[in-house]
Amino acid sequence: MPIDKSDRASYFPLIEKKHGQPMSYWFDQMAEIKELKYPEQIAFLRENHGFSQAHANALVLYCRGSKSSRRHDTVEHYLAPYDESTRATVYATFAAITSKYPKLELVVAWNHPMLRFEGQYVFGVNVLKNYLLISPMSAAVIEQFAPKLAAYEVNKKTIRVPLDWKVNATLVRGLAAARLAEVRG
Repeated sequence: MPIDKSDRASYFPLIEKKHGQPMSYWFDQMAEIKELKYPEQIAFLRENHGFSQAHANALVLYCRGSKSSRRHDTVEHYLAPYDESTRATVYATFAAITSKYPKLELVVAWNHPMLRFEGQYVFGVNVLKNYLLISPMSAAVIEQFAPKLAAYEVNKKTIRVPLDWKVNATLVRGLAAARLAEVRG
């Protein structure tokens, strides 16, 4: 059975198989260390029971009440807390790209809206308190577009734009095109 990485309980059959104990045993272990901080609980499972980081994280967070890593099921849900101007900027950014590349799928991944093509992420937007981060999901694409990004604050894989940015459709389409070329190989 494949793991749904957003559903922490999907790790449980593998934890039971690898460590030879039913989940009731692991829940009892967690109850004994419930007063410890998150890093200490992770260390306990890794050092004393040989858990991988992924298995330890799934169990610890599940026992802390987080049954899923997914916070948003839809882009609308993701954008609900933000003002109309911010929502409009995000939608306009994606519309600028999908108008030229209609086969891109708008999804929520890593708890942010993303455009995806054949399972590969092409472009994402992250809304922060005072700005948006847009990303072609590739440091190489950012480097390729460096001269065109001189007016923006640029990190390794992200570009910072204002919340009310007048979307530069030519720029975002170019970034998406370069990323699609990478994805297609």
